[in-house]
Amino acid sequence: MCRQVFGFRLAMIAVAAPAALLNATPGLGVRLVGAAVVITFMGSYVLFRDWERFGPLLLRHPSLLAVDTLFGTLLLISAGPDTTLAYVSVCTPLLAGIVYGWRGAACFASLQSLILLLVYATLTEQPGGDPAERLLLPGFCVITGAVGSALRGLMLRFGEATQALTTTQARLAAAEATDAERARLAREMHDSVAKTLHGVALAAEALAHTAGTPTADPDRIHRQADLVARAARRAATESRELLTDLRAEAGAEASRAGHGNVLTELRTLTADFSRRTGLTTTYRITGDRTEVRVPAPVARHLLTITGEAMENAHRHACATRVDVRAAVHDDQLHVTVRDDGRGLPPDAELERLRRAGHFGLLGMAERAAALGARLHVGRAEHPGGTEVRLDLPLPLSAEGEVLR
Repeated sequence: MCRQVFGFRLAMIAVAAPAALLNATPGLGVRLVGAAVVITFMGSYVLFRDWERFGPLLLRHPSLLAVDTLFGTLLLISAGPDTTLAYVSVCTPLLAGIVYGWRGAACFASLQSLILLLVYATLTEQPGGDPAERLLLPGFCVITGAVGSALRGLMLRFGEATQALTTTQARLAAAEATDAERARLAREMHDSVAKTLHGVALAAEALAHTAGTPTADPDRIHRQADLVARAARRAATESRELLTDLRAEAGAEASRAGHGNVLTELRTLTADFSRRTGLTTTYRITGDRTEVRVPAPVARHLLTITGEAMENAHRHACATRVDVRAAVHDDQLHVTVRDDGRGLPPDAELERLRRAGHFGLLGMAERAAALGARLHVGRAEHPGGTEVRLDLPLPLSAEGEVLR
C-alpha cells in the first residue's frame, strides 16, 4: 500500500515539476527548486521501487518523512497550491498514518495543514478570497491521516488473523500427517510383520503338536522347526526393513525407486504364493501390453494389494483356486484376483471390519486411494467366490502420481 502511495506521488511530482521550475526566481531560487524536485522525486522512486529494503529505514526514522515534507513545501511555494503538488501534500498524512499509526498521522496532518495555511496566507494577495477553499486541503490532510491510521489498524488485524489461520493450518497439517503416518505404519505392520508372526504361531503350534505325539517323526519335527526358524528370521528382516523405512529421509525411497516391469513381479508373487500355500494359482496377462514399468512405491502398493487379496482367499475364504489377471486397456492397468471360496460375509463393511480388528480390506482400500486407483471388492463369477479388482490409471510420474 505504501508503494502505491509513493507511485502516486511520483506521478504528481512529475506533472507539477515544470510549473515549479518556471515560477521559481532565477538563480538561487531555480537551483533550490530543482534540488527539491530531484530529492523528492528520487526519494519517492527509491521507496516505490524497493520498499522492502528501504521501507524499514523510514519506519525507524520519522525525521526522513519530515525532511521530505520540507522539500515538498519548497516545491509547493514555488508551483502554488493550485497545482498537483497539493495532492502530494495530502499523501504525507496518509503515509504517516499507515507507517506510524494515529500519533504519526496526527503530527504530520497538523504539520501539513499548517504549511498549507501558511502557503495560502503568503501567496494569496486578494483579501476577499474564499475561506472554504483555503480550508479544503488542510481538511483533506486531517481526513487522509485518519484514513491511513484506520488502514494500518485493519492491516494489522488482518495480519494477526492470517497468522492465526496459518498456525491453525500448520497444526491441522501436522495432525493429518501424523494420522497418515500412523495409518501407513499400521498397513505396513499388518502386511508384513503381523502376517509373518501369525505364520510363526501356526508353525509353532504344529511343531508342538508333532512333538507331543508318542510316535514323533524326528525328520518332521526338524522340518517344522526349520520352518519356524525361517519364519522368525523373515519377521526380523521385515521389522528391520520397517524401521529403516521409518528412519529414512523424506523422499529417499522415491530417489532409490526404479521402474520395473510390474507384470513380471506379479507373476513372481503369484508363483511364490502358490508354492508357499499349495493352493492352485494361475496368472495370465491380457490386453495391449506385456510390459508395464511403474515407480517402486507404486509397484509396492500394487503387489501388496494383490498379495493381501490372495492371502484372504487362502486364510478366510477356504478357496481351492485363485486366478490372477493383469491387463492394460486404454491407459489403465487392471489387476483382478478371483477365488472360488465362500465369498464375503453380508456385513463386510470397512468401518465394521475395522472395529472388529480386521484391517486387511481397510489397508487395501487405503493403498488404492494413495495410488489414485479404484478398488472394487465383490462377488466373482463363481457363485460363492470373491473378486478383487484394481484399476490404476497410467502413465505415472516418478513420484507415483498420475500424469495429466
